[in-house]
Amino acid sequence: MTLFSIARKNIQKNMTNYFLYFASMIFSIVIYFTFVSLKYDQTIQATSNASPKISSVFSSAAVVLVIFVTIFIWYSNSFFTRKRKKEVGLYSLLGVRKKQIGRMLFYENFIMGTLALVVGILLGSVLSKFFVEVLMMVMGYDAIAAFTISPEAIMNTIVVFTVITLITSFQGYRLIYRFKLIELFQADKEGEREPKASFIMALLSVVLIGIGYWLALQNLLDSAAWRKLGFMIAPLVILSSVILGTYFLFTTVTVYVLKMVRNNKKQYWNGINVIGISQLLYRIKGNARTLTVIAVLSATTLIAVGTAYSIYYNTRNNVEIADPNSMMFIAIDKHIANQAKDLISKHNTHDIVYHEAISTLQIDADVSSLNSKFSSDEMAYTVIANRDFNKLAKAQERNDVLSLKANEAAMLDPQYMKGMSPNYVGSTISLQVNGHKENILFTHLKTYTVLNLYTAGAMLVVSDELFVKLKNEITPVNMEMYKITKEEDAKSLTKDIQAIMPEQARFSSFYADYAAGLETTGLLIFMGGFLGLVFLAATGSIIYFKQVTEANADKGRYEILHKIGVNKKELRNSIAKQVLFIFALPLLVGIAHCMVALTALSRLLQTSLVIPISICMGVYTCMYIVYYFLTVNAYYKIVTKTK
Repeated sequence: MTLFSIARKNIQKNMTNYFLYFASMIFSIVIYFTFVSLKYDQTIQATSNASPKISSVFSSAAVVLVIFVTIFIWYSNSFFTRKRKKEVGLYSLLGVRKKQIGRMLFYENFIMGTLALVVGILLGSVLSKFFVEVLMMVMGYDAIAAFTISPEAIMNTIVVFTVITLITSFQGYRLIYRFKLIELFQADKEGEREPKASFIMALLSVVLIGIGYWLALQNLLDSAAWRKLGFMIAPLVILSSVILGTYFLFTTVTVYVLKMVRNNKKQYWNGINVIGISQLLYRIKGNARTLTVIAVLSATTLIAVGTAYSIYYNTRNNVEIADPNSMMFIAIDKHIANQAKDLISKHNTHDIVYHEAISTLQIDADVSSLNSKFSSDEMAYTVIANRDFNKLAKAQERNDVLSLKANEAAMLDPQYMKGMSPNYVGSTISLQVNGHKENILFTHLKTYTVLNLYTAGAMLVVSDELFVKLKNEITPVNMEMYKITKEEDAKSLTKDIQAIMPEQARFSSFYADYAAGLETTGLLIFMGGFLGLVFLAATGSIIYFKQVTEANADKGRYEILHKIGVNKKELRNSIAKQVLFIFALPLLVGIAHCMVALTALSRLLQTSLVIPISICMGVYTCMYIVYYFLTVNAYYKIVTKTK
């Protein structure tokens, strides 16, 4: 019998233990293969105008994915090699040479990697059509994907995962040379000492996390701390302090909590709590690094997916803010304006809700008195009359009326951000009109606009009498705007009007901006969702591996408990509580980190992200709970298998 055949039989006998590791490798390969396949997919290239951008984005994401998957597979493999130390020690005790044991472990991992590669590519090929259609859907396209298999994607995946498999196989080969025989037999006993909690370290963990949270929640423009640290260093300080604080939290604060529970005699001696609490206490230091990794990964996943989904979720709102009119253009030619009117009127799919035409003035202004952090001292404005603003506001159902007098004015700033934008109300700016200045006083601020941003740019409203006065000195610019039904489906109509509009008309449409927004944000949410799934699989698998390893080490203890009369229901409850502690702790900490980061993002964007973030956290938690039940079930089966 050759070493290769022994390795093959070992895998067959241990397939139950290897299943999740094997499944995680297959999942990683399917995700990577899909990423690479999308880069070469002909449906995307033929349908999307942004196919070069998609290709480069997926190439970059694939690099991140390779790094992460390599670390994940290395980490997972190290758990299995540790689990097999006793078996390896037995081989050595029976006289099998180290070189032969090393080769056998190398073959085992290499066979697993090769099998996972074949299955992963086959599954990825079958699923790639589905993933292309999902991507097309979230990007707002109706294209039907053809079933194709990319030879370039297959070759790329084979090369990448062969290298990863060789590296992890070599890791197994080195196992026999890294440890003495006695260490291999004592592997399960590592970390079995009661930890000591340091009050200073516990306090330090709270202080470090507090510093990270405080710095993250600062107003970036007004914060003295951010100015002193700089915009490159401050995020690194936040990351370092939060990660270090999280590690200290798991190594010290959890020890305090568990010792407090142990000191509560009524709770400690209730049923078999003594077993679960003792095991958690004695292993908490050994688990601290794992819990820190899980908490950081959970926070990273939630932040990445939550941010991507929030942007996707708010796409329509953002476009509605920028384009309150379905279509708008500068009427530089009456004949073209009539052509556009005919096209819109005769289109069967859409009805006209309103059609307005107004005169505007294009005026430069000295805005140095606003002390804006984002604009120069001179700005070009589109100026409209009070009556036209009221007419458009009514047509757009805003229920808002202005009554400006003399040199009073209202600023229309849909991108206004409190604390960052200028304080308009009460400020005076100078309009530059044919060599003289006309001072206006802002008495109102509207955080919306009635004209499309691309066509009109920066806007302000002046009183009717001032508008007439200015109009006598400046040639007005006529603008036309339409509101139509089903504006989000106006692809063909937008295309027809764009074809007749000259560039100077600065034609803007809700559909064009909405489609462009969906294309970009759809790509973001697709990638965020994919990477989030990989991170979730990694976090769930790491805890699973760790708990399965501990279950094998605990079998003897549970056998004794069973012999002294503890029934299986009590055993299961004890295991469920013990595993819940390990699962819930990093999830709660990860959610806390995520909430702080997204609160900071919400403040920066001046928008509420509660709904999209709650949806992401809910979905993530549900999937995480599935891993919890799988782990409890696996743990219970292992410790009760011999009974």
